[in-house]
Amino acid sequence: MRYFLVVALVLAYFSGKAQNLATYEKPPIFNECQNEAFDNLKPCFNFTLNNFVFNNFKIPQVVAEESYVGNLDVLFEINKQGEFKIIYVDAAYDELKEEAKRVFSLLPKVTPASYNGKPTFVQYSLNIPIPLQQPVKRDDSTAQDRPEKKDSLKATLNSEYDNLNNSLKAYEGEEYDSELNIPFTHSFYARFDDEMNAIGTNSHTAAKPFVYSEVKPYFDIKAEKRSLVKDVDSWFGRKLFNEHLVAVKGKNYWFTIDPIFDLQVGQDTEADFNTTWNNTRGVLIQAGLGKKLTLSTSVFESQGRFAQYFNQYAESLKAFGPDPAIIPGRGIAKRFKSDSYDYPVAEAYLSYTPTDFLNIQFGHGRNFIGDGYRSLFQSDVASPYPYLKLNAKFWKIKYTSTWMWLRDVRPEVVVDDAFLPKYMANHYLSWNVSKRLNIGLFESVMWADTNGRGFDVNYLNPIIFFRAIEFQTGQGAGNAILGLSAKYKWNNKVNLYGQFILDEFSLSDVTAGNKSWKNKFGFQLGAKYFNAFKIDNLLLQAEYNQVRPYTYSHNTIVLNYAHFNQPMAHLWGANFRELVLIGRYYYKRWFADAKIILGQRGLDFNTPEDSFAYGGDIYTTENNRIGDTGITIGQGNKTNSFMTELQAGYVLNPETNLRLFTNIIFRDFNPEAITPTTTDSNTLWFSIGIRTDLFNWYNDF
Repeated sequence: MRYFLVVALVLAYFSGKAQNLATYEKPPIFNECQNEAFDNLKPCFNFTLNNFVFNNFKIPQVVAEESYVGNLDVLFEINKQGEFKIIYVDAAYDELKEEAKRVFSLLPKVTPASYNGKPTFVQYSLNIPIPLQQPVKRDDSTAQDRPEKKDSLKATLNSEYDNLNNSLKAYEGEEYDSELNIPFTHSFYARFDDEMNAIGTNSHTAAKPFVYSEVKPYFDIKAEKRSLVKDVDSWFGRKLFNEHLVAVKGKNYWFTIDPIFDLQVGQDTEADFNTTWNNTRGVLIQAGLGKKLTLSTSVFESQGRFAQYFNQYAESLKAFGPDPAIIPGRGIAKRFKSDSYDYPVAEAYLSYTPTDFLNIQFGHGRNFIGDGYRSLFQSDVASPYPYLKLNAKFWKIKYTSTWMWLRDVRPEVVVDDAFLPKYMANHYLSWNVSKRLNIGLFESVMWADTNGRGFDVNYLNPIIFFRAIEFQTGQGAGNAILGLSAKYKWNNKVNLYGQFILDEFSLSDVTAGNKSWKNKFGFQLGAKYFNAFKIDNLLLQAEYNQVRPYTYSHNTIVLNYAHFNQPMAHLWGANFRELVLIGRYYYKRWFADAKIILGQRGLDFNTPEDSFAYGGDIYTTENNRIGDTGITIGQGNKTNSFMTELQAGYVLNPETNLRLFTNIIFRDFNPEAITPTTTDSNTLWFSIGIRTDLFNWYNDF
């Protein structure tokens, strides 16, 4: 992985060479061709070169005596000074090779090829037939390099390769008009949140990530990024501040290549080690093939050591096997040195748009459903997973169906040292009821490979009701969840939003008022204030989340709403209440984010004396619950937490979202009881670094 940057630089170098070779304005010009029309310059060059070779080439005696019939291939270049230089000669006789070198040494200087009015070098090859054949002059613009069907004299041996190069065009930011995903980070999405939520727009903002073409009617990301271009002349300056490292556009295709970095160093005042650090290197490739197919792939090689609380949480997620941790949101981590982690990650997807109203994606990554900082439906806090997603938009509706292949990595469910596969499918229907009101309906089901059923084809139907299938396939065959969301545009500055999640519901128990464990539900209420207090680009957000105990868990050990030991919805699982306050501001390339989180959680004690499940850990079976009634949020090891995070920085390259930043976290975590799995923590974590910002890091465990 440490070679990715070198490879990308080499590709950039040769990409530039290829463009110089392919898109020059004029070919080399012999003196005999100076007065020719532009369209006849290349045919004239070909004929003059071929005629010179015919008149000066002498067949060696040994070749003539043996009546040899064949070909002699010469690869050569013409440099910026107009000089011919042989690169390679291929022939059956050494005498033919030497004669070719002699003839080329006699060629006069020519006017060199030019690109944008500046001299450049070009490469050609010449196929010389033995015996020699006199060339025929062709002076029309449609003349081929070979004047007769059997004439082997041509100035470009690899015409197909040259034709591809000749088709190259200037890259003009094709990604911003494509069906590629906009990398989902809360900070970047805040830049166009107000435009997409203006009264009267028919946008749908819950299912994320968005594709560029989805945002373009409301916010021109290309224009935004181009407005931040720095006035630099050097190649290095352009690549550092303004451009992709490699950007190539041809006929019906384009691609970009960029290095990925997340290099940071910091200190945790609570830790018993000196510094925290992260060292991520990688490469991101984006491409478009035709008008309907796009793709993206990114590979990360990372090592790091984080704040003490972060490391402890990562190790609490440990999967079956020798590896000590799972880095939240990334993946399994190997031990690096004595107290750090090595965690490689790869993400990729194909995006296909057969019609204007349908986008199909197949990839390995994460998804998010909601208008808030958190989601009670589906969040991006877990590690990447394979998925198939259909987005259909028509009339006032956007309908999203997603199928996911997940893993349970706990030792107790591993079979033959292999992680247990399980599957998740969900539907989300977003309906713009009016210019101000949006309503969303959500359903999701989780099932495992019970009785070898594998990926159940019953759930492949993108419009079927999952709850009915779950009922038909048998008790314990699946875990279905229902949800309702709403968003109201109070005005063009204030949006109100919310979610309600229902895992299990017993009307009789609700009316009885005995706080039954069966009342497994949660809700979210939030508000966004755009351009707050008449300050452009200032976003203020307040959000309250609450989830009752045992929500997202199941009496079947593997059917919890989780993947790789991490929740698929809210980071805290269940049995909590939380208040989130966020402020985001940007000015040109400068940005600042502030976040405050106050919460109360009910954790398990996990001791021999008290091994009951209190409803916060969604991986525990609800059959081990503390009781049937009197279930309240915060039961168990009640823990109050406070966290504030401040980040500020400078966008170094808007095209790649490379940014310099400094980050400060203060975290106060106070459980009522200290247990083997829960400790008191008071952390001040300071970091500085440079990062290609492509996904959300969540530090608020």
